[in-house]
Amino acid sequence: MRILSLLPLLAVGLFGSGCSANDTRPLPRPPSVNVPRFMGDWYVIAHIPSPPEREAFDAVESYALRPDGRIQTTFTYRKGSFDAPQKSMHPIGRVEKEGNGAIWGMQFIWPIQAEYIIAWLDEDYRQVIVARSKRDYVWYMARTPRVSEGDYQQAVQRIAAMGYDTRKLRRVPQSVR
Repeated sequence: MRILSLLPLLAVGLFGSGCSANDTRPLPRPPSVNVPRFMGDWYVIAHIPSPPEREAFDAVESYALRPDGRIQTTFTYRKGSFDAPQKSMHPIGRVEKEGNGAIWGMQFIWPIQAEYIIAWLDEDYRQVIVARSKRDYVWYMARTPRVSEGDYQQAVQRIAAMGYDTRKLRRVPQSVR
């Protein structure tokens, strides 16, 4: 029962109106996203985190297409250290009609759905930046737990160009797997 009483708080934390920038430009996005190819594991390399992610270690976002066309998402992480127990969240994604696969709705708690925009995706589907129009949260993810420093710096530049305050970016510690 205690968790049920915390759900509204979590929803406000994840989807609240707090905005880190006043940028109202539309976010960039790829011309199209091959959603089945996008499925699988993505390691969170850096983010401007939502409240539950602020102390995340070993954060991984996994996507799987469901028979109904929605996307089963599993977000796993350890809070505060590599030795902490693994935690997980299981939102359901829905690809919106507009956006050619790049705009999703992500539902953590019914009926609240968060905006999820694939704002940049490399052509090999190895690195991605997921953003929100409010510029409150952003995630830079890769298919591997580590990226080169050059790739990281390019991602930071892309995120800054989208209107985010990159001083709020947090590199997510990832253990070698």
